[in-house]
Amino acid sequence: MNAMVSKRRRGREMAVQMLYQSELGGSPLSQVLGNFDAAEYSQATSRRRSSGDGAAKQTAEAFEYARRLVEGTIEHRDDIDRLIRSQTENWRLERMPAVDRNILRLAVYELLFEGDVPHLVVLDEAIELAKKFGSEQSGRFVNGLLDGLIKSQQLPGTLE
Repeated sequence: MNAMVSKRRRGREMAVQMLYQSELGGSPLSQVLGNFDAAEYSQATSRRRSSGDGAAKQTAEAFEYARRLVEGTIEHRDDIDRLIRSQTENWRLERMPAVDRNILRLAVYELLFEGDVPHLVVLDEAIELAKKFGSEQSGRFVNGLLDGLIKSQQLPGTLE
């Protein structure tokens, strides 16, 4: 995994956790961002315990990417939720598991506003996040909803 992918994946993981904390804890975004310890998170989740300036720089870059994703997702949440609702027939957004809901929000934000990330990459990353943080069914659920959204909407950016 190259540094860009690693930084972005780690940033997405941080972003999901911050979105979840913001929604369920009701904490203001500034508090969530201020209290999130990116270095501790990276140390706890890293397979190899890397240290030094390179690891610290990568962690800082991942956190900045996460910050951008979280701020954008929250800023555009009403539009994002409307798009998610357009893909759900028998599920109210409020009834979805909070982890799945926030992974979907993050992915839809990336599809709409992060044009340098191909749609299939966003889809794959969202499925991986759902498998890591969600239930046994989360990966399939996220895949189905996002695939339907990509096929039914004119989204900026590229498919691959």
